Formats: sequence, C-alpha cells, structure tokens
Amino acid sequence: MLLGTWNLENLYRPGGEFGPKDKAAYESKLAALAAVVTELDPALLGVQEVGDPEALSDLAGLLTGDWHIALSEHPDGRGIRVGFLSRTPHRVLHDTSAFPQRLKPVQTDDDGATVSRSGRGFLAVETEPEPGAGPLRMAVAHLKSKLLSYPGGRFNPRDEGERARYGAYALYRRAAEATALRALADVLLAGDGRERDVAVVGDLNDEVQAATTQILLGPPGSEIGTPGFRVKDKGDAARLWNVAPLIPAEQRFSRVNSGRRELIDHILCSHRLIGRVTAAGTGVPGAAGAGELPSVGPDPQQRRGEAGSDHAPVWVRVGD
Repeated sequence: MLLGTWNLENLYRPGGEFGPKDKAAYESKLAALAAVVTELDPALLGVQEVGDPEALSDLAGLLTGDWHIALSEHPDGRGIRVGFLSRTPHRVLHDTSAFPQRLKPVQTDDDGATVSRSGRGFLAVETEPEPGAGPLRMAVAHLKSKLLSYPGGRFNPRDEGERARYGAYALYRRAAEATALRALADVLLAGDGRERDVAVVGDLNDEVQAATTQILLGPPGSEIGTPGFRVKDKGDAARLWNVAPLIPAEQRFSRVNSGRRELIDHILCSHRLIGRVTAAGTGVPGAAGAGELPSVGPDPQQRRGEAGSDHAPVWVRVGD
C-alpha cells in the first residue's frame, strides 16, 4: 500500500479572495491535482491547504472509485486546513490545535501578542487499509510557514531588525507547533510503537535536520543511515523515523524556494511501520521524482489560481 502527504496549495472554489478567479482556472487546477492523485493511487493521503471543504469533495469526485474524506475543524485565518483522502472508511481519533500543558504561549509580533494554539489543527484518523493488516493510525499537520508576513499585510520588512524579529516569532510558533504534534504522536503511539502502525505526515515547513523537525523524532540514537538504526533498544517504542533518507538523493525535495530545492514535506513512521517500508519518493512512483516545480517567492498570492500545486507529494510504499 502507498501512504502519502501533499500540500494542495490554495484549494478553494473560484470567486473568493484566495482561490481561482474563474471556473475554468478552478477546473484546470482540479484536473491537475486529480491526475497526480490517480498516479499515486494512495491508500491514505494526508492533505494540506484545503480552503473550501467542498473543493476537496470536488477533487474526490474526479477520482475513480469510492473515497472517504476527513477534514480538520481548525482552519487558520485564510480558512485553510488539513485533511485526508482515504480508500477505506476511517475513524477520527483527534482534531486538536492546543499546545500541550506546560508549554507557555509564544510571542507572534512586536506588540507582544501571543498564541497558545497552532495556526492550523492537527487531525488524526485510524483506518485499516488492507484486510487483516491491522489498524493504521495517521496524523496530518501543516506547521507555521517560513514565509514571513509583517504588520499591515506586508511581505517585505522595513529593515533587517524587523526581518530578524519576525523570523524569530515564526520560529517560536513552528517549534511550539512541532512540540504539540509530538504530543499527539505520543498519544497515537501509546508507548507501543514496536507493535503499532503509526505515521505522522505533513508540511512541516522545515527540512530534515531543522530543530523543529527533529523534535518529532523522539528519543535520540536511531535514525535511518546511522549505526543505531539496526540496533533495538527501549527507545524504539516511542520513536518516529523520518523516511527522507530512503528517498533517492536526486528526488529529495518537495518544493523550490527562490530557486533552491528543499524537502519540507515529511513522513515519519513508528518502529513497526518503518520496518515494512519498501520504497519512498517524491512526485509520483515511476516518474523522475518531484518533476518540474515552480519556484516560489515571499508572496504566496503570486500563484493564486495556478493549476496543480507548488509542492510535490511525498510517499512511502509499505509491504506486508
């Protein structure tokens, strides 16, 4: 079976502030997205940037067969949220945006405003993608963006001091959100990752070695490609493994930011699940990785109404 994650980039119905301006552009976007999902043929796909719930239903309507949809009820200020497309019925386990206890609110601007919740909710479901394989628990997230915005809706700072401060505020939020996501992963693992199939997926808005991404791994000492990976220890029950090292090096990116390739969309697996992963990649299986992605800049409105997505899907194939 194939599990994946994909940022669908501004999936809104036409006519609103953030989506395509007309029906033709909307239909082109849906067709491009549907073609990729069809090629992926996922058992379970975590999605991000769903602006209109009805738009995800429109996308599912272009796919062959029956699809089940789950969406978080915690969108951000633009209305975007995370969700799932699933081949099999699922049960929603958690839909939350709260920071864990003891984690204090974090500063978000020069006026001292703080937040104590993630900008977009975390959604976790349970399903059985293959008969007899047992349940799979999967959480999807979309952490705070690295693309900065400034007071008054500006995308450019007044000076370098403002740039640095707002970069720090964004980092505070992303680190807090990663901590909250790790807390949800702990609930899904229930201290039993050696026996439970658990995956955490999504647009983490940072790369593999970033401190925010590393928060999600759990106990140190065992990552793919290190000597500790093949050595069992008590930390295996709580760990998550990022599949990034299994992606061929030339495919190891999911977005192009100002001309630079970066892998900011991730799949992390529990001990039982990582042992059954047979392949990982970006784009669609059998193609040349992520393919041609547009290069994005600091203004997310520049691609309003464009077909497809500025992200490539990230996927893993899991065997018996």
